[in-house]
Amino acid sequence: MQIAAREQQILRIQEAGFHPPMNELLAQKLRADVLRTVQGVIEAALVEELLAERAKMNNPPRRSGYYTRILDSLYGRIEALRMPKLRKGNKEREWQILERYEKGLGGYLAYMSYLYVMGLSLRDLQMAMYFLLGDVLSTTSINRVTRKVQAQLDEERMRKIERPPIALIVDGVWVSVQYEQEGFKIDKAGHRRRQRQAEDRVILCALAVYEDASYHVLHYEIAKNEDEAAWKTMFAHLVERGLDAGEVQLIVSDGTKGLLAAMEEFMPNAQHQRCITHKVRGMERYLTYQNLSFLSEAGETLSKSEARALRWRQIKQDAYAIYEAPTRAEARSALTKFVNKWESVEPKAVHAFHWGIQRTFTFYDFDKELHSLIRTTNLVERFFREFRTRADEIGAFPNETSCLTLFFLVASFDHAKHDRFKVANTS
Repeated sequence: MQIAAREQQILRIQEAGFHPPMNELLAQKLRADVLRTVQGVIEAALVEELLAERAKMNNPPRRSGYYTRILDSLYGRIEALRMPKLRKGNKEREWQILERYEKGLGGYLAYMSYLYVMGLSLRDLQMAMYFLLGDVLSTTSINRVTRKVQAQLDEERMRKIERPPIALIVDGVWVSVQYEQEGFKIDKAGHRRRQRQAEDRVILCALAVYEDASYHVLHYEIAKNEDEAAWKTMFAHLVERGLDAGEVQLIVSDGTKGLLAAMEEFMPNAQHQRCITHKVRGMERYLTYQNLSFLSEAGETLSKSEARALRWRQIKQDAYAIYEAPTRAEARSALTKFVNKWESVEPKAVHAFHWGIQRTFTFYDFDKELHSLIRTTNLVERFFREFRTRADEIGAFPNETSCLTLFFLVASFDHAKHDRFKVANTS
């Protein structure tokens, strides 16, 4: 859609709004007055910055007037911001208030990022920005936001890990990403484009848990599969970033294939904790619902579907209660009672639950304050749900970078919302 047509569409939406419109002349005057004030403040600050920097120089060059640039702000677009300059050395200057060639103030970029991570599409952002700037930004201009975030993404993902966690909770979330194929096609506008096809990929994520019960997303990367080779690659990248693998004492997972082999090679001192939530929920597909009771706990008559639901709820409650025991010995005792109670009516489900169950008790080897954090993958799963909400609206990501950028934005937003570490802030 052309910019002019998009503007007309936005204006029609604006006119259909439920708030009475502000007098257009008043709106224009307010915008102009605010922009003049903002422009004056920024220009004065830029001059102060230049003078302060010049005062630190030996034989400082003389000032050499101004040049102008366009700047988008939270208060609208400044068409001709006056930028002070020196007779020489301007290219070598370190900019503080504005980065070289930056088209928007940091707050403006942050605002657009927040809207993006909360689910607004590029077209939605065009509309949101129109009410601030009075102009329709092209999708190319809006994409500058994601490019700005991508630079932060690259920096964070390569940052050295200096503080080893006591545990890593690892899991993967599947996404759809477009990849270039052989051959070309002609698009609706008549342009020759390379063929692209969406393919499934998994984002492997490692969330770090520390001895003080703090936690944050430490690392993430895209892989073709959630298998042994992929986990080995991710662990190798963590080591390359400086992780002291010998200090990691626990890996928490949902039972993904290939992880144990990868741990043996890269995390030699780490024990394995199987997620208790996945272990308990895994029983459901083995239930046979034999000898159902058609009376509720209150003595009311139940339908067959209600009786089946009651059976699942009761066996699930009893299974979770095992892990509420304060010690491993008491948990094992509770497990024996659970088996004695349910094995006769649901033998397949109990057998599936009992198989390999010792790995679900590993969390008892750690401080009690950490138990609720390290016995499940829930911390990662909750974050994945936030990410999926945004990813589902996008569908297939245009490339891996855009996918990781959204993941980074959601992680940053989630950590800030819950007052946790910034992503990969490991110092």
